[in-house]
Amino acid sequence: MTRAEQSRFTLPMLVSGFVAVLVGYSSSGAIIYQMFQAAGASPAQIGGWLSVLGLAQGIVSLGLSLRYRMPVLAAWSTPGAALLATSFHGVTLNEAVGVFVFANLLIVVCGVTGLFARLMNHIPASLAAAMLAGILLRFGLQTFADLQNNVVLCGSMCLAWLLARRWLARYAILVTLMVGIAVALAQHAIHFPPQSMMLALPEPVMPHFTLTTLLGIGVPYFLVTMASQNAPGIATLQAHGYRPPVSSLMSWTGVTALLLSPFGGFSVCVAAITAAICMSDEVDANPQQRWRAAVLAGVFYLLAGASGALIAVLFSALPAVLIEALAGLALLATLAGSLHRALDVPAERDSALITFLITASGVSLLGIGPAFWGLIGGVIAHLVLVHKTT
Repeated sequence: MTRAEQSRFTLPMLVSGFVAVLVGYSSSGAIIYQMFQAAGASPAQIGGWLSVLGLAQGIVSLGLSLRYRMPVLAAWSTPGAALLATSFHGVTLNEAVGVFVFANLLIVVCGVTGLFARLMNHIPASLAAAMLAGILLRFGLQTFADLQNNVVLCGSMCLAWLLARRWLARYAILVTLMVGIAVALAQHAIHFPPQSMMLALPEPVMPHFTLTTLLGIGVPYFLVTMASQNAPGIATLQAHGYRPPVSSLMSWTGVTALLLSPFGGFSVCVAAITAAICMSDEVDANPQQRWRAAVLAGVFYLLAGASGALIAVLFSALPAVLIEALAGLALLATLAGSLHRALDVPAERDSALITFLITASGVSLLGIGPAFWGLIGGVIAHLVLVHKTT
């Protein structure tokens, strides 16, 4: 292979980078929009915040891929966004930003000190998975509960998802979104606001910290992000033969998210599913050249970031049923994987099931949400049952 061939960007790299960003937005855009809505952000703020997220993913993907010459793609924490979307009701926007700052600061500490692996070893993976499954269950249930509100729209999306999962699995959520929009247009259910074309620059929001939100939302969000986004992201790189500098990646992504937290940068993580798109053999026969696909994905993220306000306008115009169904269907695979990991170890099934049920119950004690209590209940059950069997 000549030097020119080694240094060029190819069409497969371009396509892979574009698909990675398209899948990232189509599979979790609705979830992030719901999360920002639950936090109390206005449509203009959501547009600015989506721009910040896109720019952040682009800068990090470009910088880290160029720096380490491996396909390091940035992403937001979709499981984390799902947790926040169900936890932010009754929380002020300033408190929500306080949660962003707190969780991202913990990630930076883990990266700088190298505590990531050791920290996760103290919490059984089955319990973390069970907590996440309990959070995601509400999204899955809402998808099918919406059938009674609009059976044609929701039913069409479910059918489209099933057929796409059978023959176009990678694009299932994109196909579902397109079908949902087509049906909603036919029902005249899409309504753009009068100020739909107004673009807004992101404005900072002063964080406010309360013990209940930090314990009840911040700690579970941090654990879910690390266990369900960063850990799989690192594992995906390793599974493809790369040796990523774990602490360095945690530090750079954490610092970026921390600096952007007041501007809606709730999460900047190491991508797993979308990154895998840039690591396949179709990208390039030489694994050492596949980082270029991640660089191109970074460019597309920058372009998407510049269109953040328009993305927010689209989601604000769509009917709630469409957004809820899309979010629930996008999270079905994550829910299934979480349930599998939660129940995979026979000795830990009881404690994992307790974690799952408490979290899914929605119970709130002392002003602290169910994710925290689910984890606490599961850890107590785990300690008692492990002690009993030893």
